[in-house]
Amino acid sequence: MMKLYDRTCMECSKLITQNYSTSFSLGIKVFDKKFRAPIYAIYGFVRFADEIVDTFHDKNKAELLQRFRKDTYEAISERISLNPVLHAFQEVVHQYGIGRDLIDPFLDSMEMDLHFNKYEDSLYKEYIYGSAEVIGLMCLKVFCKGDDKEYERLKEPACKLGSAFQKINFLRDMKSDYDERGRVYFPGIDYSKFTQSEKEMIESDIKADFDDAYKGIIQLPSGARFGVYLAYIYYIQLFEKIKKCPVATVKEERIRVNDGHKMYLLFSSAIRTRLNLL
Repeated sequence: MMKLYDRTCMECSKLITQNYSTSFSLGIKVFDKKFRAPIYAIYGFVRFADEIVDTFHDKNKAELLQRFRKDTYEAISERISLNPVLHAFQEVVHQYGIGRDLIDPFLDSMEMDLHFNKYEDSLYKEYIYGSAEVIGLMCLKVFCKGDDKEYERLKEPACKLGSAFQKINFLRDMKSDYDERGRVYFPGIDYSKFTQSEKEMIESDIKADFDDAYKGIIQLPSGARFGVYLAYIYYIQLFEKIKKCPVATVKEERIRVNDGHKMYLLFSSAIRTRLNLL
């Protein structure tokens, strides 16, 4: 019956992904079946940690996050947890060799959100690495299935993709991050005086990340390439919408790609992938 428990825990992570992110759910659905459950498990883990610092405002966040960290490592050590998200995650950790060198920076970045409202250059880079790049590296561990040479070859582009995604999230969520949490992630940016030239500088940085990331996407294993490319294309479209918006709009609205356009991106990306046009 352990297999039933394992499968049920994985299904919980799948449900979490579907409820929290339509775009990533769409990407995961087009992975080869063997990749779907482990990526759901990774997403469920990082989503719940992020919820602690971003959502539970009337709770002791520091205490909850410390407990989550402790429970994570107990689950990994004991190879079981009664928390279904952590049970599913520990299975993936063991199966694909995800080490503390990736897990610790992620949890550390979540803790940073409890203590910092502004991120100057060194903290900014550390935060992006822990909150985004290592998640891409966890997924890459799954895609490479123990092939260390392939992992090392694709490691830098995977980091760049995670970095681009996170910086776009910072732009998209600028209003809520500032209004609800008092945070401004971009170094040297004063929210009240955010200018068009500063926005363009950030956008140039994001474009460079995307350019480097694309070189890795086209080299991914075939079973993972379409799903990652789809997420990339979705974020490219979101990026283009943000670029066209004036600063005042970015500061007051959450820019998004509507569901109808996401479906168009799904089908057009499928055709490009099938015809080997990436």
